[in-house]
Amino acid sequence: MVVLNRIYTRTGDNGTTALGSGERRPKFDLRVESYGTVDETNAVLGLARLHTAGTEPLVDAMLGRIQNDLFDLGADLCTPDTGEPLPYEPLRIIPSQVDRLESEIDQLNAELKPLRSFVLPGGSASAAYLHQARTVSRRAERLMVELAARPGEVVGPAALKYVNRLSDFLFVASRYVNRRGEGDVLWVPGQNR
Repeated sequence: MVVLNRIYTRTGDNGTTALGSGERRPKFDLRVESYGTVDETNAVLGLARLHTAGTEPLVDAMLGRIQNDLFDLGADLCTPDTGEPLPYEPLRIIPSQVDRLESEIDQLNAELKPLRSFVLPGGSASAAYLHQARTVSRRAERLMVELAARPGEVVGPAALKYVNRLSDFLFVASRYVNRRGEGDVLWVPGQNR
């Protein structure tokens, strides 16, 4: 259980932060940047949900589950797997979370017509925020892949799959909330030449 009764601790005043293992790292550390960008994705999803809450209950419920998963992902990234025992069982993304996300992508995509062009971010406010969350989640994925490639750094395969599927989900969800794709703004190559 998490108990937050004191918000500032002053322990980060020297430019470091504590990981879930207790290890301190610089705030610019790639692991910290990775889970910070996951948190940023979650914040943008909160903005998207301001627009889906009353209009798109199916998507809003899916986004609520994803927001919770993103805290799981942040906890996973915050606790490096060093092979050393911890006094607790660290929270990890598991394959069933990836499976659920894939199932929800398929559920939403089943109602959409195939695309014949790339989609410009926009249409409705909820779609625009979902596109923004998609781009932030792609940045989180790039950071996580870079982290996983570093010697001594482990990022679980399910965590990498989850963040990869997340951007796919957000793209499909943006189309779904844009009147099932009818409100998509399509790219016209060379239109302004």
